[in-house]
Amino acid sequence: MSKLISSVWPGEGYPLGATWDGEGVNFSLFSEHAEKVELCLFDARGQREVTRVELKEQTDLVWHCYLPEARPGLLYGYRVYGPYDPQHAGHRFNPCKLLLDPYAKSIVGSLRWSDAHFGYRVASSRGDLSYDRRNNAHGMPKCQVIDQAFTWGDDRRPRIPWQDTVIYELHVKGLTALHPRLPSRLRGTYAGIASRPVIEHLQRLGVTTLELMPVHAAVKDRNLAQQRLKNYWGYNSIGYFAPDMRYSANGEVNEFKTMVNTLHSAGIELILDVVYNHTAEGNQLGPTLCFRGIDNAAYYRLAGNPRYYVDYTGCGNTLNMMHPRVLQLIMDSLRYWVLDMHVDGFRFDLASALARELHEVDQLGAFLDIIHQDPVLSRVKLIAEPWDLGEGGYQVGNFPAGWAEWNGKYRDAVRSYWKGEGGLIGELGYRLTGSSDLYNHSGRRPYASINFVTAHDGFTLADLVSYNHKHNEANGEHNRDGENHNLSWNCGVEGPTDDPVVQTLRARQKRNFLATLFLSQGVPMLLAGDEMGRTQGGNNNAYCQDNDVSWMNWTLRPEDEELLAFVARLIRIRHMHPQFRRRKFFVGLRDITWLNPNGREMSVEEWQHAFARCLGVYLSGSALDEQDTRGQRVTDDDFLLLLNAHYECIAFTLPQAEWAVPWERLIDTAHPAIGVEAPRYEAASTYPLEARTLVLLTARSPQERK
Repeated sequence: MSKLISSVWPGEGYPLGATWDGEGVNFSLFSEHAEKVELCLFDARGQREVTRVELKEQTDLVWHCYLPEARPGLLYGYRVYGPYDPQHAGHRFNPCKLLLDPYAKSIVGSLRWSDAHFGYRVASSRGDLSYDRRNNAHGMPKCQVIDQAFTWGDDRRPRIPWQDTVIYELHVKGLTALHPRLPSRLRGTYAGIASRPVIEHLQRLGVTTLELMPVHAAVKDRNLAQQRLKNYWGYNSIGYFAPDMRYSANGEVNEFKTMVNTLHSAGIELILDVVYNHTAEGNQLGPTLCFRGIDNAAYYRLAGNPRYYVDYTGCGNTLNMMHPRVLQLIMDSLRYWVLDMHVDGFRFDLASALARELHEVDQLGAFLDIIHQDPVLSRVKLIAEPWDLGEGGYQVGNFPAGWAEWNGKYRDAVRSYWKGEGGLIGELGYRLTGSSDLYNHSGRRPYASINFVTAHDGFTLADLVSYNHKHNEANGEHNRDGENHNLSWNCGVEGPTDDPVVQTLRARQKRNFLATLFLSQGVPMLLAGDEMGRTQGGNNNAYCQDNDVSWMNWTLRPEDEELLAFVARLIRIRHMHPQFRRRKFFVGLRDITWLNPNGREMSVEEWQHAFARCLGVYLSGSALDEQDTRGQRVTDDDFLLLLNAHYECIAFTLPQAEWAVPWERLIDTAHPAIGVEAPRYEAASTYPLEARTLVLLTARSPQERK
């Protein structure tokens, strides 16, 4: 034993991980099937192993010890002994491999790929049934003991009500990697998000909630590294408690906390996109980095032949949610990010995989049950990506109360409608009004629907109106990767063009999508950069493009500035008017009326008309069934929303407003100029609803006219 550690005490089995208590460090590691566990300590650079400590104490399948002389900053890892028997018992123990602590709060260094990271001999004819005896420690990142103390000051969670929420989905690096007003050391970091120029942009937009793409510690894929690419998106987690240090300017965990504190001071929430369905260790041919070497049969769902993994994710493995210690790992991770890191909620990647019990997606699965009753997690924002790749995995509308969902049906309906496809009026009506067909039956509200037109996975908004086909050649997969069914339309020319007619149409289509998004009931989610015309050159799967393909370009053209102002105006209208952020679904004709171009209520036949592409939506301000925080009844202006996805102009007859005043135009996507005096239109007059245009008119209530 080194001079650094001269004594070892028994320690405690709880809490799991490495815990500094002000005097020493308690180490604990769960492994149900291990025969022996060693704690490996490294020098300050993580290059040389200075000592090993055998964890001789075991409580409830948790191995533990206490080192009274250990201090924050200490680097460590584990070696776990046990049988290597993949084919019969699913065990893949190999003490030659240094392993990460699943509960590590900080992981430093990067994975340097070599065959030594695999528990089997890569070139062996027996494949993963062979055994590799090389020590991989030199190429492994190391876990680091941290002092979790942080001065939060008067940090207060914004606690934005769901109905008032506007989500901004972003990648930590991509948001600021090219920001001209930030010093280079802050670009692409947590500190960059907390900088004044970025906060000012977010406040100008009016977004309330940031949704960060994965920031859990992750590793780069070997096959991508060999192609000089990176897993930019980060959906390959290996550490569920450690923020990824690739996004840190100073290499300290507290930088993440400072970012959260700063956002909260600006009234902005933070949601994390989390990946608890699979890990970066892949299938049976993947590396041994953490869970696989600690207890493969406990942590992963194994097939009938335990050599192989059940794969509901398309990433080679699925975490075993039926094991209580795996459930504990995920719940402990979630609580840590809420209680210690002060985040405001989570978006769960491929959430259907988390809800699977034996095979089928189960609404009463253990994970959903535990979340629902947890006094901490049940009070934060919970968003499901309600699908996975397994049978029956598409579960939009089927998650229980307390959950919001990415609404893929909203995306598809809105894209199809503005593409000009007919027969979608009925479907569009449901999506505009909060998707009651999906969420009302389970007692949920319109804000259970996270509405989006674009997200990180797929085309950006600019590309949605510029490409009919994906262009993913740069990904090195011969354009075979990425979604083929994009419901996009290039407006007549594939890719960039100087044709002013096409450019004008594309700009209008972008405004149509954005206006539809922010004037729909439910929670709008804006993909970062869509407000400024960000393009990925037609790449709809830029997961490996850690470059200007994915990064936001902050050098704006006049048309980009115009679009940014348009989006800010839409969000401002949404914030000002409860008509567009209702807490309850519409109730028949009392508060909403659907109109045909003649200004009359639509008939059943018109709803079902195969070629219908135009409709009006009348929202009654006096019938708004809402209350403010003091229980006072809320009223609003009348609004008339007109949509025309047809290729010809339609004269739309305006109905009589309830307040018996002229209609005032707020938005016309064919005439996007900001700051021009709003023209007025009398009832029974016709509004020239131009081809492929959305219009918003208002009749101000007596309170507003005062």
